[in-house]
Amino acid sequence: MDLRAHLLALLAPHRVGDPLIPGVVIAGASTELGLRLKFEVDGQPLWVDVDPLSRVERYAARSERLAFGYRTEGERQSLDPQLGRRICEATAALARANEGRVLAAVEEERVELPDRELRVRRVTTDALLERTGVGGVDFYTLSPYVGCVIGCKFCYAQVKVGAMRELLRLPQLPWGSYVDARVNAHEVVARELAALPVLPIKFCPVVSDPYQALERRERLTRRCLEAIRDAPRVWPTLLLTRSSLVLDDLALLAQLPRAQAGVSIPTIDDDVRARFEPRAAPIPARLEILAALRRAGVPSIAVVQPLLSGSVDALADALAERADSVSIDILRGELGAAEEFARPEFRESSTDRWQRDRARALAEALARRGVPVWSTELPPAFMPGLDPAAPR
Repeated sequence: MDLRAHLLALLAPHRVGDPLIPGVVIAGASTELGLRLKFEVDGQPLWVDVDPLSRVERYAARSERLAFGYRTEGERQSLDPQLGRRICEATAALARANEGRVLAAVEEERVELPDRELRVRRVTTDALLERTGVGGVDFYTLSPYVGCVIGCKFCYAQVKVGAMRELLRLPQLPWGSYVDARVNAHEVVARELAALPVLPIKFCPVVSDPYQALERRERLTRRCLEAIRDAPRVWPTLLLTRSSLVLDDLALLAQLPRAQAGVSIPTIDDDVRARFEPRAAPIPARLEILAALRRAGVPSIAVVQPLLSGSVDALADALAERADSVSIDILRGELGAAEEFARPEFRESSTDRWQRDRARALAEALARRGVPVWSTELPPAFMPGLDPAAPR
């Protein structure tokens, strides 16, 4: 089923490249993080979430069965709220005329699966590299899997992926208990690498960890990395994980002409980690990943998001010994971690003030230790102005 095509059909008779309203151009669709329509506003991407109306309480506009809300990438991209609402209202107006036909087509193409295949689905895709960007910095995301069996409790992907599963009338299983494996990912990536303009590629555990347990069997991430290695052009590649399985591909990462890799590490306290990320690699194992990357000659990065309780100085010391640069960002909602954040020892850490104060304290601690800190989507070496063919 080509869900992207069905999403774009909601906007008929308009097509990709057509204006939705003056100054806003239809740019595409995505199923990587739920169902989203992509628009360009003054050259900048804007995502509009498409959800079954039964799944959301707040939205900017609605049709009979669908809700629409715009996304501005946290605080990295600004948008006039009135314009955001106008975009959603224009989208909803088109959807009202098309959704009956589109949703009927989705239902007709839906395939009934035996119970044993509802948690791990082997699916195909027609596109994988999704171009995105904030503040004029463009890159591609790459997710060989959708859904994630690591299942971090605060992960915001669970809401959007769950909405997509509802539309497909798949069972609403707990986050961390299902995943789609895009079994032709490496073939699609190889084709796209030959056709698309060169931009950085970002494997990221936000949508689905590239090294969750299924990778040991499917090896989809490995095959995508091999396609990047073997491509005739040099593609800057960023890979993040919460799993020690990445060590299986250490030699392969070292073969990529321009790659950086690392881990998400929200705290130095492994007892805290176990409460919020029970199936992710322990903190000592993640620190060993960073050290191993350095030994292999692969620049190592750490992403601290969200920030969880634990010693700031101890975390800064550990990262200073092993990471070449660090990205820091805050919690974007409690989601499935609400019960943990309700505990007295964690209650304050879910507040916006605590998160920002802790982020500031960690940035200052890392600066004192000489560790570069970045808050953009890409590390400094991948920012515009750097020759894509330059060595690492």
